Amino acid sequence: MYKLLIRPILFWFDPEEVHYFTFSLVKFISKIPFVPNLLKLIYEVEDQRLEREVFGLKFKNPVGLAAGFDKDAKLYNELSNFGFGFIEIGTLTPKPQDGNPKKRLFRLKEDSAIINRMGFNNGGVESAVLRLKQNKGVLIGGNIGKNKVTPNENATSDYLLCFDALFNYVDYFVVNVSSPNTPNLRELQEKKPLTELLNTLQSHNLLHKNPKPILLKIAPDLTNEQLLDIIDIVNDSKIAGVIATNTTISREGLLSENKTEIGGLSGKPLTERSTEVIRFLSEKSNNAFPIIGVGGIHSAQDAIEKLEAGASLVQLYTGFIYEGPALIKEINQAILRKSS
Repeated sequence: MYKLLIRPILFWFDPEEVHYFTFSLVKFISKIPFVPNLLKLIYEVEDQRLEREVFGLKFKNPVGLAAGFDKDAKLYNELSNFGFGFIEIGTLTPKPQDGNPKKRLFRLKEDSAIINRMGFNNGGVESAVLRLKQNKGVLIGGNIGKNKVTPNENATSDYLLCFDALFNYVDYFVVNVSSPNTPNLRELQEKKPLTELLNTLQSHNLLHKNPKPILLKIAPDLTNEQLLDIIDIVNDSKIAGVIATNTTISREGLLSENKTEIGGLSGKPLTERSTEVIRFLSEKSNNAFPIIGVGGIHSAQDAIEKLEAGASLVQLYTGFIYEGPALIKEINQAILRKSS
């Protein structure tokens, strides 16, 4: 129904406007008494064989929603009714910021992809915390970044501010240094600044009686040498794991006319590369840390391939937009078939 009826209508309109319209619609219908339970009945797959314990957390199933969809933690309770095992909010910054000028979100229909140059648009971490206080039992990841105006040499303070504000309201943290849409942000992926950032965050984290898992989200554009550095950095800093991968700046093999738009590319063109990165990290590290696989998951088979490559969990974003919420159920059902 989604792909035949709903998606064609939504795709007639501007993607960012459709995003906000869809948010309002889901929020509205979720207030109708029977709708949340109906959505769960349609999309949720409950089975103990789907449960995963990863970096000390218990996930009811391994299919999550990636950061970027619910940036400001406005819809995580409602989105969980579609069968997600966990929701990652953000990227959040200490201060509110508008992000980059519009138009900044583009569909590449021929490629089943999206280009975005949103630029960490969000209402600031404190406003998100107010909404996270209304959590009804959803397992939440907090994706954190720096404000655009903060120079890289002061970036650590921004990450610490977000970390402290969110600590009591999220289950795990994600350090985002891999978005291509904040000027110079990816420079923080270099070995020296990244090691310093993660060591500082982890030291701060360990001051708490019950420290939270910290993960690093990496770009798919890293070389093998850089990926080996990532393995060393994760082992040295003793953070919990890696999310592979963020959007790419590559435009190789695209068919759509608007393929030259500046920004990060997500969707089907990332399917193979993100799986390659997962496999490389898993094999070269001897499975030393958990990996959340994200990038180009548009079918149950795409998800299975990432899990078989070494991912412990997977996340959807562009695939959720193109394929609809039925994809979550299809992935969980496919996992159950593999386990039987």
